[in-house]
Amino acid sequence: MNRSSLLLILYLISWSTPGPAQSSTNEEVAARSDVIDFAGAFQNDGFKIRDGNFSGKITKETPAIVAVNLYNGNAYWFTVSSSEKDNRFAVAVFDEKGSPITTQPYQAENRAAAGFAPESSGLYYVKIALQDGTPSTFCLIYSYK
Repeated sequence: MNRSSLLLILYLISWSTPGPAQSSTNEEVAARSDVIDFAGAFQNDGFKIRDGNFSGKITKETPAIVAVNLYNGNAYWFTVSSSEKDNRFAVAVFDEKGSPITTQPYQAENRAAAGFAPESSGLYYVKIALQDGTPSTFCLIYSYK
């Protein structure tokens, strides 16, 4: 995936992410509630849920990509869920050059996660792909320690 494709997708995600002046839809609330419940399991291992979330529409043809600044010395879990219980997701992480990062994957029902500890601080991209299911609203949050 080239840099201009990443930037276009980032623009689309930021455009579809509700801001403080917009109200959330029932699908966004359901996806956010489910992903917060899911990420809560990582709190038992000392992870803290970062404030904020990323949500939007996703289809098999159009994955979502979110840019995040991460820090060496921390460990992270990126968790995603959907308003549709039959959806299956994959979460992948890429460095600032677009190279894939090895992560610890997790997938169960309509939830997926990827965990890793960056070797260097900087900009990373988190890709959420709908592997199976119908177009829907997703929510991504991440935890750190």
